[in-house]
Amino acid sequence: MIDIDDVKFDKNGLVPAVVQDAASKEVLMVAYMNREALKKTLETKQTWFYSRSRQLLWHKGATSGNKQDVVEIRHDCDKDTLLILVQPQGPACHEGTYSCFHRSDGKQGSSDRFAIINELESVIAKREAEMPEGSYTTYLFEKGIDKILKKVGEEAAEVIIAAKNRSHEELKWEVADLIYHLLVLLREQKLPLDAVLEVLEERHRK
Repeated sequence: MIDIDDVKFDKNGLVPAVVQDAASKEVLMVAYMNREALKKTLETKQTWFYSRSRQLLWHKGATSGNKQDVVEIRHDCDKDTLLILVQPQGPACHEGTYSCFHRSDGKQGSSDRFAIINELESVIAKREAEMPEGSYTTYLFEKGIDKILKKVGEEAAEVIIAAKNRSHEELKWEVADLIYHLLVLLREQKLPLDAVLEVLEERHRK
């Protein structure tokens, strides 16, 4: 965490705070903190902000239940902006959406061959936060860890069978299913994919 005395508050005693999902890296919202809000955030490990319109402190999720558990707080190089990494307990937006920021379109850039993994991780995080009816991802989160683990096991077995069958068509579908269910498992366990990638990088460097 940071030292509150290092933070540079503006002339109104405020500092902008960008809230980011620690696992999916999706930006959830932007709000403001004064010294007291930052102090309460550090003490409670949940986000508190200062409302400029109402001129009072507010605890995120106190009414809705959609609280944000703080994983880490960083400040930028000028120490006048905060980055709050959180584990959200529900939608961040008052409109009931996972993030206050909505994509302008669904297009993915072709320059990053792994862009779909980032997109899928964000969508799974969104489903967990909003729990929309009729979504298979919602169904998995509602059923819980045993169901998710069962699906991971089933898909892993199907990958083995597809590989033994020497069927590229079958194998690509089964691997896709396994990757999806592994991402759901990571989200349920609150383990960022980045942590897995760090292990791979460490092994590679050795």
